[in-house]
Amino acid sequence: IQDRNSIIGDNYRWPHVIPYVLEDSLEMNAKGVILKAFEQYRLKTCIDFKPWEGEKNYISVFKGSGCWSSVGNLQMGLQQLSIGANCDRIGTIQHEFLHALGFWHEQSRSDRDDYVTIVWDRIQSGKEHNFNKYDDKTSDFLNVPYDYNSVMHYSKTAFRNGTEPTIITNIPDFIDVIGQRMDFSEYDLQKLNRLYNCTSSLSFMDTCSFELENICGMIQSSDDNSDWQRLSQVPAGPNTDHTNMGECKDSGYFMHFDTSSGEEGSTAVLESRILYPKRGFQCLQFYLYNSGNENDRLNVWVREYTSANPNGTLRFIKEINGSPETYWQLHHVSLNVTSKFRVMFQGVRGSGLSNGGLSIDDINLSETQCPHHVWHIRNFTHLLNTSPAGKGGIIYSPPFYSSEGYAFQVSLYVNGTTDNPLNLGIYLSLISGANDDHLKWPCPWQQGTMILLDQHPDIRQQMSNQRSVTTDPQKFSVSHSHSFYLSPDRPDKVGSEATFPNGTKYMRGPGVGTSAFLTHERLRSRNFIKEDGVYILLTIEDISHLLSTQPSTPPPLVTTATFCPDNPCENDGVCVMVDRTPVCRCPAGNSWWYMGEKCERKGSTQENIVIAVSSTITVFVVMLIVTITTAVCLKKKYKQGKENKESVTLEE
Repeated sequence: IQDRNSIIGDNYRWPHVIPYVLEDSLEMNAKGVILKAFEQYRLKTCIDFKPWEGEKNYISVFKGSGCWSSVGNLQMGLQQLSIGANCDRIGTIQHEFLHALGFWHEQSRSDRDDYVTIVWDRIQSGKEHNFNKYDDKTSDFLNVPYDYNSVMHYSKTAFRNGTEPTIITNIPDFIDVIGQRMDFSEYDLQKLNRLYNCTSSLSFMDTCSFELENICGMIQSSDDNSDWQRLSQVPAGPNTDHTNMGECKDSGYFMHFDTSSGEEGSTAVLESRILYPKRGFQCLQFYLYNSGNENDRLNVWVREYTSANPNGTLRFIKEINGSPETYWQLHHVSLNVTSKFRVMFQGVRGSGLSNGGLSIDDINLSETQCPHHVWHIRNFTHLLNTSPAGKGGIIYSPPFYSSEGYAFQVSLYVNGTTDNPLNLGIYLSLISGANDDHLKWPCPWQQGTMILLDQHPDIRQQMSNQRSVTTDPQKFSVSHSHSFYLSPDRPDKVGSEATFPNGTKYMRGPGVGTSAFLTHERLRSRNFIKEDGVYILLTIEDISHLLSTQPSTPPPLVTTATFCPDNPCENDGVCVMVDRTPVCRCPAGNSWWYMGEKCERKGSTQENIVIAVSSTITVFVVMLIVTITTAVCLKKKYKQGKENKESVTLEE
């Protein structure tokens, strides 16, 4: 197989629903993150994954040496994909499954020299093949521009033999962009969706930033006494929409319900277009700006249509209220709708004076699970400019509780650790909580996920950054060499004393996470910081059901060779995997061939003739010496026997 951006040939395509096996050799944290990666594929593409049920071709994910995958569907039954130690990042897993779906690295494109320069003498010896480039006869980049931001691009430090970069971007501004492992880029998704003819994604339902006058097909209800208005600013706030934050001329709209006039209890209802669910659970995400009164409230309803109620039945979901603020606030609302429906936003005027009202913007609806908690950090630029590296620059989240009652907290190194400055560092700790006496200890298989939200208005184009950590009831100490397992013991046994801002003391267990969560360069890109604030989405969930994921009937062992993720073979040798072991298949001609473990030695017919002649002469000389020696010995022995009057008989 030639190295190319996407492998040519329909026979290399998987069906849109890909069977998979998670082998029990995988680490538990990795299993949970793999399922999260599948959710990103469902949200942004038409590719789905299902547990293997005997299909001929399927992907078997195991803990091998490193992170690797074959390219495309090799039509060979069990196809291996390795998620080894320290591969349990969602971007890395997306990367490997993109290989399996048919994509090579971005810098293998035939046009790569227009965009990057490979510095060959800085590459580790024997790793040069990773930087091969292939011409447009064997490379198909699907008419998509070169993508410095691709999750399939190597970083500037890939396979370097020293401290200097091996890849230099021809546009210098992109030198620290290449190599991101946050999420799919926009062009990654374009290529994947073109290759698999995706016209829509599976779990995405709707998005609306109100930039168009048709307000995304939403309608004003006739069952109210007021209306929502499409505005770009309100005197009492907001001054800008959330989508563009006032940065784009003649754009930047949101929907506003004015509560400065009218009677208490007056309402305005905005309904979405009709939506058709597939999964039975949804997450509604939107931004709310309250410039009215603390008694004003926003109610979220759904109108469900069934054969028994074709005109729809209203169901109340959630009330959102609170004191007016001078900034947009992110909200998530979980739904569980199974029939066609509309989402309804009902603004209600409360008692008391109001100078403004309620505004909503950047709505996203998807069939995904909502995060359990949101940590909003405001005035973030000031924190970046004033916080020292190390422990002096840590900020701590409020305490949160998991759905099972475990208390936890997140610590953020704003300017990195002393060993790793200019990075965000993030760590999760179990802390002492109100339920500890009634919980199971050691804490079994709870996976915590920390997501720094990319606040792009369209959820399909968000490139959020996330890490997950997991409690292992067998591990009571935190190892720095393996950083994604939390101590499962009670924080009051293994933790240290800490104090909340209100003076309350508590015990904080060891923090587990990473000092290299996100570089400051990447932090300032995208929409991580918006309205001078960042959002960290937090969830802790039980993943004990993933302890045994291998089928009870083991998949048949396939001994057929599959191609290696990297090719260590020399002299155009081809590397194949045979029972998970890389083996070089060496090239040969009519009068020559290569041999050796890496095809490093060459043989030829002429050499064999010389060897054969030399061997023949050597054998003749040796036989002649043996014959002469034998004759001399026999003659001597015969003579001695005759003298002793003994008879010696020789066999004929």
